[in-house]
Amino acid sequence: MRAQFSSMRWTLWWRLWAMFMVMSTVLRLGLMTQGVLQAPHHDLPMAFLRGALFDALSGAAVLYVLAWFLAVLPARAWRGPWWRAWMVMGTACWLAFFAVVLVSEWIFWGEFQSRFNFIAVDYLVYTHEVLGNIWQSYPVGRLLALVGVLAVLGSLTLWQRWLPRSRALNADIGPRWGFPLALTAVLAGGFSVASGASHRWSEDARLNELSGAGVYEFFSAVRNSELDYEHFYASMPAPEAMQRLRHQLVTAHAGLASDDPMDITRVVRYDQPEQHWNVVLVSIESLSADFLGVFGNPRGLTPHLDELARQGLLFTRLYATGTRTVRGLEALTLSVPPTPGQSIVKRPGHAGLFTLGSVLRSKGYDTQYVYGGYGYFDNMNAFFGDNHYEVVDRTAITQPVHHENIWGVADEDLFSLALSQADQAHQRGRPFFLHVMTTSNHRPYTYPSGRIDIPSHTGREGAVKYTDWALGDFVRRAKAQPWFDRTVFVFVADHCASSAGKTELPIEKYHIPAIVYAPGLVQPGRVDRLASQIDLAPTLLGLMHMNYTSRFLGYDLMDLEPGRERAFVSTYQNLGYWRGNTLVELSPQQLTSVTAVAGADASDAGHLLRDDVMADAISWYQGAAWAYRHGGLADVNSAGLKRP
Repeated sequence: MRAQFSSMRWTLWWRLWAMFMVMSTVLRLGLMTQGVLQAPHHDLPMAFLRGALFDALSGAAVLYVLAWFLAVLPARAWRGPWWRAWMVMGTACWLAFFAVVLVSEWIFWGEFQSRFNFIAVDYLVYTHEVLGNIWQSYPVGRLLALVGVLAVLGSLTLWQRWLPRSRALNADIGPRWGFPLALTAVLAGGFSVASGASHRWSEDARLNELSGAGVYEFFSAVRNSELDYEHFYASMPAPEAMQRLRHQLVTAHAGLASDDPMDITRVVRYDQPEQHWNVVLVSIESLSADFLGVFGNPRGLTPHLDELARQGLLFTRLYATGTRTVRGLEALTLSVPPTPGQSIVKRPGHAGLFTLGSVLRSKGYDTQYVYGGYGYFDNMNAFFGDNHYEVVDRTAITQPVHHENIWGVADEDLFSLALSQADQAHQRGRPFFLHVMTTSNHRPYTYPSGRIDIPSHTGREGAVKYTDWALGDFVRRAKAQPWFDRTVFVFVADHCASSAGKTELPIEKYHIPAIVYAPGLVQPGRVDRLASQIDLAPTLLGLMHMNYTSRFLGYDLMDLEPGRERAFVSTYQNLGYWRGNTLVELSPQQLTSVTAVAGADASDAGHLLRDDVMADAISWYQGAAWAYRHGGLADVNSAGLKRP
């Protein structure tokens, strides 16, 4: 009798767990239709089997508290109408939670072609922007209403079939505690095994993602948001890595500053006089190179950027370091390869670093970070404010704007703010450096009407074309200002619109445009060399012949002899190093791979040995992580600078 009564006590738990498994399987079948059907069919059963194991653990973990609640609840409580009503409501809430998670996973997959990962953890901190973006991009009201109705119907169905038998429950202690204690042991053992048996079992990234479980992946990402390089990745003794990195950092006009084998500091000296031109660096949200006509797009989305490319210096083979705005800001500001886990922009200990802003402030510049949203998002206020920038964000705009959404004001209003800040700096008689971050080329893709021939809120192409229009309007207005003839404009993407693909690091999805536009100051042309986003800051300073002590890890491309070009690409865990026709990928658990890059020019570095490329890749990433952790990226100009 006790076993019979005990099984009745857990009927609700088992049915909820079974519903979680069914819903998760349905979700996996749905995700399979979104780009996974092209994967090898013989591997699909394995993906589903692995996914079911992760789902089983995840469902049990989500229902863990319920198991203890049911154990504590005395039998007499089941006989009262209030307890039954509360349990019906609680069951409806659990079902609604399951449904919301699954719908969120579907939306997340559509955006990133991935199960929940570190991006989802990252965005959870900024619920106002993220929830606002979802609300403006999807029919959230209808989805929530449907979820609510299904949850209530499901809970009533469960309880109508189970309540008549619930009165038979007894209050004996033994049968109550056995199940939650056994569940505790199963979860402890299961997660211990799962943590060492990653679901990344296939060479096809889509199958790996399909075999994951969103709930498990989410909490795994929470646990692994920052990764110690030497613990998780292929490495070498730190002195050897730093020695190799130091050797690679030297160029014609950048020599090592000391004999310290762990010091990456260089002294940069040019023969020509310094040019203290104004600088406006515009990092453009999600602008893939293949949106531009100069890179072959036939749809006419970027007529103004195409014209600026013809009139300026176009970098044709420049690659973003990551897939998030904070990675782009890190690369453009700190000029360092991506380290695994969070961007440095969002890490503790981000203050007092060597940045493009600190170099220019030491030269007498006004340095500002200008953003059309609220700078607390993605830790922008703290990072830039602690690294010799004045942050000017949405709170500085007091006049009416043409349009805004959850991410910030329309790009044209952002550029009006930037023009105002430039005018004020010019009136003070100081050169200025403005780092301007756009937002309009982002879901929900809304912008003022009447600007372009694509209606607002209809998709990415409209947002790209509007951003291009706003950039053209910005340059047109800037030409009327007295400071224009002494100003260098840099237009560069923060990252691509999408980085999903068959491989973990599809390098074609990291290709971004970069244009230096300065009529009369910088000769128009094309730079067709392989380049990284981290090279832009030292190249810009080189164009102005700036002399400075450097802790950048990027190159001045005009000062680099042929054959040494390289690029860095990454997800939050996987790190890629591209040189010549070779891509090295470094992954957790000390995994490495070397593949040929399709279409790459083998003559760039065809003489390099595989082991040399691998060692170089490790030294760049390990050296960057070591330098950050041990103060090697600290600002060398701090003592002589005042905080903005």
